[in-house]
Amino acid sequence: MSKPVPAQALVVVADGGRAILFRNTGTGGAVSLREERRVEPGNVTQGPSGVRPNEQTPEQTKEATFAKNLTHLLNAMHEEHVFKEMVLVADPQTLGQIRAAMHKSLEGAVAWSLAKDLTNNSVAEIEKSLSH
Repeated sequence: MSKPVPAQALVVVADGGRAILFRNTGTGGAVSLREERRVEPGNVTQGPSGVRPNEQTPEQTKEATFAKNLTHLLNAMHEEHVFKEMVLVADPQTLGQIRAAMHKSLEGAVAWSLAKDLTNNSVAEIEKSLSH
C-alpha cells in the first residue's frame, strides 16, 4: 500500500517528454486529482542539459534536458509557495534526473515518489495507482 497523498499536494506525473501537474483535492487520505497544468518540451525554455556524452543519443539528451527544465519549473513553483508538498511519479530514468537537479528545499517537499510511468494513463487509473 502506498503512503497517503497529502491533501492539496502537487502530484507530478512525468516521463522524458511531458509532465502533467495535478492537485490532490481529496481529503482524509482520499486521492482526487484535478489537472492544473501540462508541461511539454516546447513550453519550458532552458537549453540542453549540459554536454552530451558520446554514448548518449540525441533523444536521450532531449529527455534529460526536459527533466532538468521540469525540475527548474518545480523549484520555482515551490519557491513561490505554489505548493507545500509534492508526490512525484515518473519512469525510473526521469525520476533520477529530476532528483539530481532538485534544490534542497524542493527535496524536503517531496512526500514520496513512485518510479512508474503513468503519463499515458487516465486520471482514474492514476488515482487508483496512488491509492494502493
